[in-house]
Amino acid sequence: MANPGMLYVTMQPKPGLPIEQFHEWYDNEHGPTRLRLPQIFSNGLRYRAADGREPEFLAVYDVTSMSLLETNTYTSLRENRSPREAETIGQVDVKRYFWDLVTAKQSPLFIPIEQLTDDEAEGIVLLTVELKLKDTADAEAETIKWYDGHVDMLSKVSGWLRSRVFRTSSLETSAPTSLIALHEFAKENELDVTQQAVAPSSKWEDIDEKYATLTSQRLYSLFYVFGPAPRDLHNLSQLKPSTFTFNSWDSMTITSNDPTPVITSHVTASDGLSIPYRLEGNPDPKAPTIAFCNSLLTSLHMWDPLVEILKAQRPQYRILRYDFRGRHAIPSPPTPATLDVLSDDLSSVLSALRISKLDTLIGVSMGGASTLKFALKYPDKLGKFIACDFNVASSPANTNAWKERIVVAESILDDGSPGIKSLAGQTVARWFHPSTMQKQDTVSWIVDMVASNSIEGFRYGCQALWDYDMKAQMTECQVPGLLVVGEGDGKGALVKAMGGFRGLLGKDGAKLVIVPEAGHLPMCENPVAFWDAIKDTL
Repeated sequence: MANPGMLYVTMQPKPGLPIEQFHEWYDNEHGPTRLRLPQIFSNGLRYRAADGREPEFLAVYDVTSMSLLETNTYTSLRENRSPREAETIGQVDVKRYFWDLVTAKQSPLFIPIEQLTDDEAEGIVLLTVELKLKDTADAEAETIKWYDGHVDMLSKVSGWLRSRVFRTSSLETSAPTSLIALHEFAKENELDVTQQAVAPSSKWEDIDEKYATLTSQRLYSLFYVFGPAPRDLHNLSQLKPSTFTFNSWDSMTITSNDPTPVITSHVTASDGLSIPYRLEGNPDPKAPTIAFCNSLLTSLHMWDPLVEILKAQRPQYRILRYDFRGRHAIPSPPTPATLDVLSDDLSSVLSALRISKLDTLIGVSMGGASTLKFALKYPDKLGKFIACDFNVASSPANTNAWKERIVVAESILDDGSPGIKSLAGQTVARWFHPSTMQKQDTVSWIVDMVASNSIEGFRYGCQALWDYDMKAQMTECQVPGLLVVGEGDGKGALVKAMGGFRGLLGKDGAKLVIVPEAGHLPMCENPVAFWDAIKDTL
């Protein structure tokens, strides 16, 4: 039987520990590691003292069932700390408390904090009142009864959202029994702590005399909500370059400020697949975000040349890139990708990073189709989009072509190497403009990228481009978009195709911009001309 409760952690960094180092470790390593265990932790919230007292920082994690904190899944996190975590936590006065939930009451206006945006959540007020029970009969029952009346009183205060009462957890076998109440209030409220916290409330004198002693009363303000994906570029940007690079034991999370802040990590999709991402650019957590959807058979690094231009020309943006399912792996059991699933993957990445809405989404090829599908399926999560070198519907001929390419990729060449190496050369020759084929560095870069794709991932990933048709939905699109195509893509056939459907988008259609001296990947082949094509949209 589930026994919900709370992990409650107070922290005070010691003198000498840079506050940015403390926050960056906690935001990018410690907290997300726990939020990746949703079967244990339903949220993770950080508070800063609003009463001028120490400890200054509080972290609260709601626990689905307290017994799970005794499983190896959780205890191994503490037993196998990274060297960085061990070093940092040694410079922080930390106290951890386990609490079992006793009772809860909430306003009709209450929304779980993890479901709010950061702007909505930041500044929520938390009043905590802790009472140590005396060794007298009925102490716990009488004190809980008093809490009930106290909560009724606080619930009448403007801005009250929720009150919960907890008791010392059964996991704390040697600790004396205490009760703690957590009262949450909106940013704008009429709470007067001096008048409404404890003293004048009903029957407090009797409780104080017979049943419990007030041991702590604190006031906090919420300032950070964890997600399962590290995202704190701000504090990372404040660390000395090359000094505080962090690499997790599995190399799946790397944070660095050398020369600029970059976070590479991963998000777990609903079917358990790990989706790698890279977050960089403007470190302001409120900065507008641009995200990129890759072509099939490429990685997030296909955008490297454009990202360098974007950083220089539009430094106001935070930049998110990620790899499609099928680039590295597929779920188990294997499941073919679809444009719906690829759109859901992006939604999962955004949710894990607590990005409620993208400023712009840019995609090419399969990424262009996925961009349009995302705009159609999640219009509230997107401001505008740029979709490049794609078609709105598949054809039987294209589906058969992908099946033939799977055969090539899975074959073994005469020299014993995998057939995907042959497919890579064929693919790049098909993709690129004749002038690009003269740029050996560009050709080798993309050929190597394609050849390094997971073969099994290609088999299941390319099926997103089989048997789809978005034409009928395009008129319903609520998100403004720009269409871009390389002049030589398909020897000009895709220019004609995109020109044919651009008028179907939304009420007014979409503008189509043609990039000169470029084929299927204009942002790789001619990044300066591609930038000229999109810069006014950004």
